[in-house]
Amino acid sequence: MSAEHSLRRVRNIGIIAHIDAGKTTTTERILFYTGLTHRMGNVDDGTTVTDWMEQERERGITITAAAITCSWKDHQINIIDTPGHIDFTVEVQRSLRVLDGGLVIFDAVAGVEPQSETVWRQADRFHVPRICFVNKMDRVGADLWRTIDMIDKRLDGSPVAVQIPVGVESSFVGVVDLLAERTLICSDGLGTQQVISDVPPDLQEDVAHWREVLIEKIVETDDDLMEQYLEGEEISGEKLRQALRRATLDRRLVPVLCGAALRNKGVQPVLEAIIDYLPSPLDRPPIVGVNPDTGKEEERLADDSEPFAALAFKIVTDPFVGRLAYIRVYSGELEVGSSVLNPIRRKNERAFRILRMYANRREEIKRIGAGDIAAVLGARRTFTGDTLCSRKHPIVLETISFPEPVISVAIEPRTQADQDRMAEALKRLAEEDPTFRVKVDENTGQTIISGMGELHLEVLVDRMFREFKVWANVGKPQVAYRETVTRSAQAEGKYVRHIGGKDHYGHVVLEVEPLEKGQGLKFASEVGPDAIPAEFVAAIQAGIEGAMESGVLAGYPLVDIRARLVGGSYQEGNSTERAYRIAGAIALRKGVQDAGPVLLEPVMKLEAVVPEEFTGEVIGYMSTRRAQIEGMEPRGFGVQAIRAHAPVGEMFGYATQLRSATQGRGTFTMEFDYYDEVPRAIMEQLLGKLGLM
Repeated sequence: MSAEHSLRRVRNIGIIAHIDAGKTTTTERILFYTGLTHRMGNVDDGTTVTDWMEQERERGITITAAAITCSWKDHQINIIDTPGHIDFTVEVQRSLRVLDGGLVIFDAVAGVEPQSETVWRQADRFHVPRICFVNKMDRVGADLWRTIDMIDKRLDGSPVAVQIPVGVESSFVGVVDLLAERTLICSDGLGTQQVISDVPPDLQEDVAHWREVLIEKIVETDDDLMEQYLEGEEISGEKLRQALRRATLDRRLVPVLCGAALRNKGVQPVLEAIIDYLPSPLDRPPIVGVNPDTGKEEERLADDSEPFAALAFKIVTDPFVGRLAYIRVYSGELEVGSSVLNPIRRKNERAFRILRMYANRREEIKRIGAGDIAAVLGARRTFTGDTLCSRKHPIVLETISFPEPVISVAIEPRTQADQDRMAEALKRLAEEDPTFRVKVDENTGQTIISGMGELHLEVLVDRMFREFKVWANVGKPQVAYRETVTRSAQAEGKYVRHIGGKDHYGHVVLEVEPLEKGQGLKFASEVGPDAIPAEFVAAIQAGIEGAMESGVLAGYPLVDIRARLVGGSYQEGNSTERAYRIAGAIALRKGVQDAGPVLLEPVMKLEAVVPEEFTGEVIGYMSTRRAQIEGMEPRGFGVQAIRAHAPVGEMFGYATQLRSATQGRGTFTMEFDYYDEVPRAIMEQLLGKLGLM
């Protein structure tokens, strides 16, 4: 398909939102209206195209981002339908990294919800232009203007309505296009027939007001149009549309549309807006990378004639074809059978097959060009975030960074026969999901798996059972604590041994001090080559980095520490890299012990949506779990949203308690926010349970 379309007619978009806002339902309507499917799938019935995994259909949620390609008015649209649940935020993050534009969906009743804020920030970080679709306008309590106000105040999003609804709640039947001043009403149940008519008399005053607001916001972004506007000249709808496109691409405005996807109302105008306002690959800046040979920055234009450069953003083990690498091509082209370079791994890869993906279906194609998205079979040593490029013109594109896991569980095979199969299954799952970690505890010999939440680990273990036929016992969730220091300290590390007929000497003096949250480890050497030769400094740093993996209180990883090499000594002929590496580790551990070590716990940002009559009880329960209440806001019709921060270790089992306290009517979502110091009394309890006090 890409060979038939110029790059101007390609749109790479992601559909992103909070859980249950209607992403998958909207995607199903898009696929139906573009002719890719002949019947609309339903999330509740488990018949959707993009939610194809068994777990997705059983739970009614999206777990993995599904890529699908469709066509609308001679434009190719590559869509990625992403999960809304925070445990699967990795899918949103890596999708936004390679997409050109975003369609953000909001629930017209709930407005801006926690995951809405998260995905909005992620889109900001990757400079992704976006449009908004306020869904569920047919529900009781739907309010377009309140949602727009929340986008403005909570997301700082510069929203601008390009439509207003015709009717509200159960009487919602269509929309008015403010630029064209026409009404679009769906005349059939499937939404395929749209009646276009003039603005009804009872809406003319509202349309005039909101059209004037829209025009004012558009002309503020364009000096020429502003001049025409101030001189009282009539500005054509086409000029306004072009100016709105430019403002959207520059992320100065965000067009907002409305509809009811489940009732098949307002989805075709969303397709029009994707084409009108979201960027083609040519509208995005050239991709910038680093030449691994020279270390200099280089640009790649979105052009088939440029040297090939692509980013692998997702690895999937397909049960039918094997290991697939999803790639976004930024420049050049890739043909079946051609060999490319993975400059990060310094390995050559061959594209045995190139597949156009339709969720879990696939179509073989012969080539893929600049600006396109597809899956490659044969890139066996390529992982998420790796670059694939021309062997003659190497380049390393910026990789994708992912959050650290916050919850761990122990897992063990039920039988000896499951042992090897479990190791292989966990390896495959870890390749697919960068936020899923597997390690073996050195002290107990247990296999520990870590992830972003209880649901995340539950789904991965379920996949291991179903897809890999591995049966295992799973322990209770454990919190992924960290350790750090609270003050400065200086320590000496000395390693003197006679091993294998050779003396090994290393002597290091370190100063450790706390850093700001999220800084990790920062190492600096302040000694001259007369004290410690430069070739041994790297070995000292390696020893320190290794020692950071296990703290002094309970063996949790150390974070946010500055280690400065301030002294040491050297013996000609006896000093070795091994000795300095061990001396560096010894010095760090001694320094941390003297620097007031503390435990850090992951703190979650949570929001509970509950009926008003239960708010007091819910806040009381939250307080018993060490939650800090941030505030409350009404969500319409007797519902309150309570925002708070709470340690993840206190939130296990909270879903059951909340349902019990609200007669099954309360819901909550939470996401990792930051690490904070564990109160002294709680830390002593934790260490006491571990037998370390």
